[in-house]
Amino acid sequence: MPRRVVGALAEKPDTLVARRAVWGVISRAELRECGLPDDAIKHRVHSGWLHRVHRGVYAVGHPQLTPEGRFLAAVKACGPRAALSHYSAAIHWGLLEPFERFPDVTAPTPRVHRGINTHRSRSLLSDVVVHRDIPTTAPQRTLDDLRKIGAPAKTLTRARRQAQTLGLMAPSAEPRAPTRSVLEDLVLDLILEAGFAHPDVNVPLRIGGATLIPDFRWPNQRLIVEADGAAYHRNAAREDAQRQANLEATGERVIRVTHDQAVNQRAQTAERLKQAGAPSA
Repeated sequence: MPRRVVGALAEKPDTLVARRAVWGVISRAELRECGLPDDAIKHRVHSGWLHRVHRGVYAVGHPQLTPEGRFLAAVKACGPRAALSHYSAAIHWGLLEPFERFPDVTAPTPRVHRGINTHRSRSLLSDVVVHRDIPTTAPQRTLDDLRKIGAPAKTLTRARRQAQTLGLMAPSAEPRAPTRSVLEDLVLDLILEAGFAHPDVNVPLRIGGATLIPDFRWPNQRLIVEADGAAYHRNAAREDAQRQANLEATGERVIRVTHDQAVNQRAQTAERLKQAGAPSA
């Protein structure tokens, strides 16, 4: 078996493979560059050291890949100028929460593989960066691609706000809103679409020597809106009650909005806010 020479030391091909396998994956071309001919690759597949992920792409050592490994394997399978894109790019950047979906990959002439959502684009190169060792469409290009395939408006809003919060994009004409959950997004959308002024979002408030962070607050009205998640443990509910009591003891008023109220009772919830004195935009 041939060895590669590094300085005065000769390294075995398997050592080179282990070093080169970012996120545990490697392509057939890279295996050959490490000194493994096709028959040696075939032998390692049969012996369980290499595990086929896609045509021409392998997992090294074991078949269980991290999400990043699955993403990189899909990119390698689609050719040298391919990049992670669309929903997968948004997840990789941290703009969306992970969910089950075949990896999205864009390339000028993508190779078709089962288990990969391939997209074609000839205007890709300038919009690709290497993020955490994976060629990935830049945040703005990722959002543009999601819009073009008809991603839901709320998904786009969530991803855009998260990109701004992470400093990946400059704030747009829409005020920057560093929300911390999908439910907060829904409540903020309700507030803005109902015509109320943009509230402070997750701005720390000092009360009695403690720091509390209301979800939304209009300082002049001393009015707070809390996104009330449905899945609360008893201890969490007790803490929320104490937190609300502390806020109200200083003259703040607190309105809690559940997921159902933000989604299915929008008109009634907007009326509650209006009656509580939420200011108009």
